[in-house]
Amino acid sequence: MFEAADIREWRGQRVVDQDGEKIGELEAVYVDTATDQPAFGTVLTGFVGRRKLTFVPFAGATVGPDYLKVAWSKAVVKDAPSIDTDGELLAEDEPGVLAHYGLDAGTGGGRRLARR
Repeated sequence: MFEAADIREWRGQRVVDQDGEKIGELEAVYVDTATDQPAFGTVLTGFVGRRKLTFVPFAGATVGPDYLKVAWSKAVVKDAPSIDTDGELLAEDEPGVLAHYGLDAGTGGGRRLARR
């Protein structure tokens, strides 16, 4: 495995947890607005009729031949904040996404994540 240099190219690929268990498929990439570097992704999870996009950080992520491995357990990711498949991350929901993974929302008052 190697570090995910251009994670945007991995949309549609299988996302697995730290133990290799499938979580879902990478749907979108969110960049850190301060650095313009990929910081989070949304993973398409759930069952037909109840699909959602769940947020997961890219910190520590690696890629294999046909998957993206994140540094979190499937249980932690499944409990993370999510949006509808046609939804968007609202500014007021962003701190909850960061807090779920123990990440600091900062004090700048502006958006930290932007979809690319």
